Amino acid sequence: MIFRLPPDEIVFPDPSLADEDGLLAIGGDLSIERLLLAYENGIFPWYSEEDPILWFSPHERCVIYPDRIKISKSMKKIMMSGVFSITVNQNFRQVIKHCATTPRKDQAGTWITTAMQEAYVNLHHNGFAHSIEVWQEERLVGGLYGIKINRVFCGESMFSLMPNASKMALIYVCENLDFDLIDCQLPNEHLLSMGAEMIDRETYMSFLQA
Repeated sequence: MIFRLPPDEIVFPDPSLADEDGLLAIGGDLSIERLLLAYENGIFPWYSEEDPILWFSPHERCVIYPDRIKISKSMKKIMMSGVFSITVNQNFRQVIKHCATTPRKDQAGTWITTAMQEAYVNLHHNGFAHSIEVWQEERLVGGLYGIKINRVFCGESMFSLMPNASKMALIYVCENLDFDLIDCQLPNEHLLSMGAEMIDRETYMSFLQA
């Protein structure tokens, strides 16, 4: 059953009531208050420009335990070469813009709508959303952004304009930012190759609420 959110009240139904594909609710807005309530309960927005706001809470979650991330020998060489430099929260708006506009294999368009970009920039300005930037000299070539909820980093999206740049950003989060869990939301080959694994909702929520 898909729930329609009331426009005048910031609430969500029990996430365990989500459909098999994780779809839980429709409607609402992208205010700071609603977004934070969503993430605190394992819910995130995911929809296309022409759709209403859709809220998801998968029954299984793709996550990375920071101390279990897999770094290949070739990636370790790249890290030691100094070809990339990393910053944190230096250019959030450009990171999310690149995440929205960088072409992806087997994916037409983007779910990071203009409204989504502005909502997460607003979260960033209020200290809730964070970005990792990967630079080659003075050019932004990769990065990621997400939301910090307690000791969980809820990763939203990443981009790469050069091979391995997004991997650098993810490795940096795992090795330097002292999180207990990196929430990747949904699995893909790229994340699974770096050690991502699936956990059930109860396990995920135990980390989120710790």
